[in-house]
Amino acid sequence: MSDAVAPSSPAPVAATLPEAAPSVDICVCTFRRPHLAQTLSTIAAIDPAGAQIRVLVADNDATPSAAALVEAQRPGFPFPLLYLHAPAANISLARNTCLEHAAADFIAFVDDDELVSPGWLQALLATAAQTGAEVVLGPVRALYDATAPAWLRQGDFHSNMPVVTRGAIHTGYSGNVLLRRTPAIRSMRFDLRLGQSGGEDTEFFYRLTDAGGRIAFAPEAWVDEPVPASRTSLAWLIRRRFRSGQTYGARLLAAGENRFTAAALAAAKSGFCLGMTLLTLWSPIGWRKTLLRGVLHLGVVGGLFGSKQARHYGT
Repeated sequence: MSDAVAPSSPAPVAATLPEAAPSVDICVCTFRRPHLAQTLSTIAAIDPAGAQIRVLVADNDATPSAAALVEAQRPGFPFPLLYLHAPAANISLARNTCLEHAAADFIAFVDDDELVSPGWLQALLATAAQTGAEVVLGPVRALYDATAPAWLRQGDFHSNMPVVTRGAIHTGYSGNVLLRRTPAIRSMRFDLRLGQSGGEDTEFFYRLTDAGGRIAFAPEAWVDEPVPASRTSLAWLIRRRFRSGQTYGARLLAAGENRFTAAALAAAKSGFCLGMTLLTLWSPIGWRKTLLRGVLHLGVVGGLFGSKQARHYGT
């Protein structure tokens, strides 16, 4: 893995409205995932909304394993399709490769296991025009098959929506997002140190909003994400939630929070949640959600004290 360099914070950003016919580079980072073919087929079917579209695929494998799959999509593909080899096994590196090759007014990111809806891009662009925000998020809807546990399907533990705090969205995710390619965003990069653990997108968008950038939400910009069997266990959810807490704990520390005060508060919240887990055992969904909340706060404590994040990507 390349030596990691901590990314610098951008200068405050200034929003500009898009032109009548904006250009959009749709970026898909991939790592040994055949589902990429379905993702590209749904992108091919979108309503371009008058935009000039180009699709960039960044292959994060050590060898160009996705090259043949992308080449097979090229005949009849309605938009220019650019293959980029971005080795190896560091999602931040793949995302940065997309940023470096992007040349459009807007950059959109979707994951290589997602299915975009026909009106997806149109909804993102409309919200960008209406709000002037630097970033627009769309919802990610989890698709469970019949073999997934009932508690998982009914509780919908995998769908993703932005969190509004004090009337604003302070961070985001890369699975369904549109970025206005301002000078400040052109200078930003995803942190390589988080490229195998995850949380690189959360950290990226925190830096953006810290510098004055705004994040809006387009509720009609749907993408669907099938949930594989490997992600349907409570153990997987615990690992992922703990990592999210670590990312937020590191964020608090970087923002100047007192390590011990913040850790004491997070530990108290975790203890409360874990206690409530016992009181909600009657609810198959309730106790699991409460447990995961407690695990999140435990992760915050770990992040405040620099605990090493587990590798979740590139295995």
